[in-house]
Amino acid sequence: MTTVAVCGGGIGGLATAIALRKFGLDVTVYEQTRQFARVGADINLTPNAVRALDGLGIGPAIRESAARPQFRISRTWDTGAETSRLPMGDSAEQQYGAPQLTMHRGDLMTALENRLPSGVVEMGRRVGGVADGRIEFTDGSSVSADVIVGADGIHSAVRTALLGREQPTFTGVVAFRAVVPTERVGDLPNLDCFTKWWGPNPSTQIVTFPLNQGKDIFVFATCGQEEWTEESWTTPGSVTELRELYRDFHPEARALLDACDDVLKSALYVRDPLASWTDGRAVLLGDAAHPMMPFMAQGAGMAIEDAVVLSRCLSLFDDPAVALQAYQETRLQRTSRIQRGSRSNEWLKVAGNGDWVYEYDAWHVPLELAAARTDA
Repeated sequence: MTTVAVCGGGIGGLATAIALRKFGLDVTVYEQTRQFARVGADINLTPNAVRALDGLGIGPAIRESAARPQFRISRTWDTGAETSRLPMGDSAEQQYGAPQLTMHRGDLMTALENRLPSGVVEMGRRVGGVADGRIEFTDGSSVSADVIVGADGIHSAVRTALLGREQPTFTGVVAFRAVVPTERVGDLPNLDCFTKWWGPNPSTQIVTFPLNQGKDIFVFATCGQEEWTEESWTTPGSVTELRELYRDFHPEARALLDACDDVLKSALYVRDPLASWTDGRAVLLGDAAHPMMPFMAQGAGMAIEDAVVLSRCLSLFDDPAVALQAYQETRLQRTSRIQRGSRSNEWLKVAGNGDWVYEYDAWHVPLELAAARTDA
């Protein structure tokens, strides 16, 4: 039986472990932190991601705390004019087989963790290097596996082992994140929707959507900044600065910012699309392979899709090298297109069609392999 070692116990890593076990494969996840913590704030799961998670068996769990935005709305920053309104919620479920769900990242992580039995995830295991099917940990220990999956994020140690040391690029864009109780702004319209206020330039926007079954509203705002000098990517931000930066936005957008008590500020980093994700017995997944701007809300969704497709390939092809090549060929074009689209930040700015993103079904998409095409 093929043995798989997954480096990284985030969304992509845990989803990979669940999917591999679904196909009867032997998998262990190695996570560098000592224990899982409720970190992060929001996560926006579009229908393609929810459909993939449903196949992992956690659909009921994530629906318990999630909100279901009724529409995806685009509005102009100053006039408030709507430029697009895409039905979501029940309409998306009928069209795509799954709804859009917005929730706290910690709730998704808990649902994934609870799907795995004890012993599958080993905590406190920081990867120091990878070579020839072997992981060397910083504590001096090591393990071998037929396949090593780098699901360890934008600072991936597995990526460094495959490609050499490099640094992600600061985009010149920073993001503010805050959560506002809905009761504070209950008289505003469209609080049950995903709303994107498109600013005067591609770097500037405000996105809002419901969390916690609609009890809270998540606020995500971005703008240009020439440099980032903080040691941490995420630091406490200034509510005063936030309100000043968007002082010319429509009153309905500003009302949400006025309701913020606290805000986090972070830098946005990217890497360019890769030509290859695999080398020998190691392969990249999620942000380790294709980190992207948040403007299409597909970062987590792409990692979840990767997890499903990789697991299908490893279950179908006896030769791990062939399986990894099939995974790469199946996924590379889609993720590269979304990386580029996220950076340009034009998708659904005006009335358009989100079908090519939302209708993707990772469980049934044909697996590509130039040497032997298959519709499995």
